Amino acid sequence: MKIPILYEDNHLLIVEKPVNIPVQGDSSGDMDLLNILKNDIKVRYQKPGNVYLGLVHRLDRPVGGAIVFAKTSKAASRLSDMIRKNTIERKYVAVVHGKPKRKKDQLIHYLYKDERKNKVSVVSPEHPKGKKAILDYEVIESKEGLSLLAVKLHTGRPHQIRVQLSSIGHPIYGDQKYGEHINKPGQQIALWANAIQLEHPVRKEPIEVNSFPQDKFPWNLWDGLR
Repeated sequence: MKIPILYEDNHLLIVEKPVNIPVQGDSSGDMDLLNILKNDIKVRYQKPGNVYLGLVHRLDRPVGGAIVFAKTSKAASRLSDMIRKNTIERKYVAVVHGKPKRKKDQLIHYLYKDERKNKVSVVSPEHPKGKKAILDYEVIESKEGLSLLAVKLHTGRPHQIRVQLSSIGHPIYGDQKYGEHINKPGQQIALWANAIQLEHPVRKEPIEVNSFPQDKFPWNLWDGLR
C-alpha cells in the first residue's frame, strides 16, 4: 500500500493516513500504518535491521488524514513533550447531522473510556476516571441537513471529537459508534485530520501540512473544502 507522504526529513515523517487502517497493531491482526511505514522506509533507504519509527499521537481506525511520526528517539521525546504541552496544533474537518445552534463554540466535557467495550462516554467532572476534553468548533456551512465543521483540538482524548459532537446532539455522519441511531451501516465516518502545525523538534522552524478528504459524499457537498 502506497501511503502519501506530506513531509519527511531525517527526524520527522508526516503522512496521510488512509481510512479504516489501524495506526498501530491491534486484535484484528490487520496490517497497521506503523508497520507499513517501517517497511516502506526499510525499502526506500535500503536500511538493514530494524527501522525506528516513533508513534507520537493517534487517529481512530476509521478516520483519515495527517498524522506525525518520529524517525529518531530525540524527535520522539520532543514531539511527545509538545503533545503534552499542547503546542502541536491539530485541526480537523467533520460533517455532522443537523446545524449547531452556535456558529462557533468551545466544548468542555469529562470523558471516560470503557476499555472492555472500547467506547467513551461523557461523565460528570467528579467522576474518578473522567478526563477533561476541550475542543473548538466553527460551522463553515450547512446544507441538506448536514453541517461542515472546522474543529481544533486542545486535548487528545480517545474518540474525543466524535463523543463531544454527539453529546451536543450532532453526531458525525457515518459514525457507527456514536451515531448509530441516525447513521446507516456501511457509511464511512466523515471526520478528517486536515492540518497539523508544529515547530520542528530539532531545527525549530515552523512546519504546516494539509490533507483533504476524497471527493466523495458527503465531502463533495462543499466545493471550497480544498
